Amino acid sequence: MTPNALIAKAVCREREKAGLSLSALAKKAGLSKSTLSQLESGQGNPNIETLWAIAYALDVPFSYLFEVAEPDVTLIRVDEGELIDSTMTDLTAALLASCPPNAHRDLYRVHLKKGEARKAVPHPKGSVEHVIVIDGELEVGPADRPERLKSGDYFRYPGDEQHVYQAVSDEVTFILVMQSRASE
Repeated sequence: MTPNALIAKAVCREREKAGLSLSALAKKAGLSKSTLSQLESGQGNPNIETLWAIAYALDVPFSYLFEVAEPDVTLIRVDEGELIDSTMTDLTAALLASCPPNAHRDLYRVHLKKGEARKAVPHPKGSVEHVIVIDGELEVGPADRPERLKSGDYFRYPGDEQHVYQAVSDEVTFILVMQSRASE
């Protein structure tokens, strides 16, 4: 199954689970009904902001929008993985591991180029982000109190408030662990 088909199936599943019509979810996520309809039919090519808006509107972790069967062993080399691009900044993220329903964390390898800060909307209540910089220098954390991190630094902060990611060096690679409460 293609990544767009997986996303389409997952968005439809989560929308139905939430008891929302296509129109209601589109309005709640700030998207047009036609955009959401295309996405659910597997015809759309969603960017990271669109997917975050949908996850936020559905009050589910971002990873719930990817329905991937977990193999017993997974190896993803540094230049591999399903990449998701941002339209707001020069940021590319690869979902490395997601948790099944009722689990509490998602793991990403993120590559960010120097430029405008990526301002992330708050995730569902109780979300926490963990960042470990692999290479480069990054400013990250709550929008009103970000921290500057260098290679090897670790930072934990609330993900349920507005937060930012900005490369200080020309490029930065970091691991992002998103921790959230299980859906009830």
